Amino acid sequence: MSDVVLSAGEVSLGEWEAIYRGAAARLDSDCAPRIAASAAAVERIVAKGAPVYGINTGFGKLASVRIDDADLAALQRNIVLSHAAGTGAPSPVPVVRLMMALKLASLAQGASGVRPATVALLEQMLVRGLTPVVPCQGSVGASGDLAPLAHMTAAMIGVGEIWVHGQRIDAATALAKAGLTPLLLGPKEGLALLNGTQFSTANALAALIGAQNLLRSALVTGALSTEAAKGSDTPFDPRIHALRRHKGQIEVAASLRELMAGSAIRASHSVDDPRVQDPYCLRCQPQVMGAVLDLLRQAATTLLTEANGVSDNPLIFAETDEALSGGNFHAEPVAFAADMIALALCEIGSIAERRIAMLVDPALSGLPAFLTAHAGLHSGFMIPQVTAAALVSENKQMAYPASVDSIPTSANQEDHVSMAAHGSRRLAPMLANAEAVLGIELLAAAQGCEFHAPLASSLALEQARKLLRGKVPALDEDRHFHPDMEVANALIRSGALASSVGIALPGVAE
Repeated sequence: MSDVVLSAGEVSLGEWEAIYRGAAARLDSDCAPRIAASAAAVERIVAKGAPVYGINTGFGKLASVRIDDADLAALQRNIVLSHAAGTGAPSPVPVVRLMMALKLASLAQGASGVRPATVALLEQMLVRGLTPVVPCQGSVGASGDLAPLAHMTAAMIGVGEIWVHGQRIDAATALAKAGLTPLLLGPKEGLALLNGTQFSTANALAALIGAQNLLRSALVTGALSTEAAKGSDTPFDPRIHALRRHKGQIEVAASLRELMAGSAIRASHSVDDPRVQDPYCLRCQPQVMGAVLDLLRQAATTLLTEANGVSDNPLIFAETDEALSGGNFHAEPVAFAADMIALALCEIGSIAERRIAMLVDPALSGLPAFLTAHAGLHSGFMIPQVTAAALVSENKQMAYPASVDSIPTSANQEDHVSMAAHGSRRLAPMLANAEAVLGIELLAAAQGCEFHAPLASSLALEQARKLLRGKVPALDEDRHFHPDMEVANALIRSGALASSVGIALPGVAE
């Protein structure tokens, strides 16, 4: 995998995804002058002797406490050690690497006052696969993701632990083995590394990447379910969607038409079908999944803007030697984006579960009860549908907006916070739940289509069914169901199902 070269403020969503998938990240050399100028500005600000927040003062509620010049290095080290107060399980390595790359791109814009050597160490850790162990809990998404970023920075100064090739190693030892020297923080540097929304943004971007794949997979499983139930493709007619004008709805309808094009199953009931209309879970797929697509695109716009911005405080303006205090660290945009992704994940799973429930009910689908030819002796898909219902219910509970919550911190100095870190972090289990629901739908829909043999579906959907059947045989009689579900889940999660149909399905990058 090729390295991603980060051009400050101009990194694409695809490049962030490549880093998340394991690509190394390096800074564009054009960033060097801005970084050096910002660091020089901090030196001049310190020399003036005037109090400047975070450079020669305390932090948060202690901002009015002046720090002597002799203690400025200790001040920056102390903020790192005291703020490395996270808890919970370690964050996934891909998320932490993405967080590091986001921080690197932010520092490269020359508004944070860090020295070139500091940026170089962070870059080298990414290139050499040294990933700090970062507990996943402890940030409220304002004043920056302080605790998670403090754990990242602690590793840079040789404190804490680092993941190296899957093993947790003492940070100082890991740096030494890689030929890297622990960082001695200069004025402003500890605060610059801690302040920012990179933890929240990394988690939200990871979920967005997964949600895009989930949406594409859901179009395939939804089309397969439509075929299994001998549903109509009339609701996907482009004239219907052109009248409503929603871009996502129009694109989803087009994809569903293309997925079902040439189906012998559809042709078998295209004339004189006594059913006038299909259930909403089939008929309204363009309206629901199109709205999901539009929502994810809104979230992508927000997150890409955030990823390419600077969320430090105070910000250094080298042209005038000013350090301006503001609130760019407040992660409200990220919190809103995370809540949008949560709604999208919830709805993808919700409508998919309704299609599963329809398929196992002979009164609705016309298929054998629970998709087994010998119902009674065999239970077939009875309990997988129950599992899908349980997962959807969990996602509904987790979909409550995180951004509407706030709790004052730092003795009421930081009196309104975004909860973006929690809002973003809760997306990973929601995504896993929705993937599992689609895995069950894939199994059920393929089973349902096979009851229509010798009639076949479209070429695209038959390719998807062939992919599944190459790993999981049809359910002729009850067997241990869990392994089948794990295989189907993997086909969803990996993107293999969406890729198998040979059709370009819509994504969040327009």
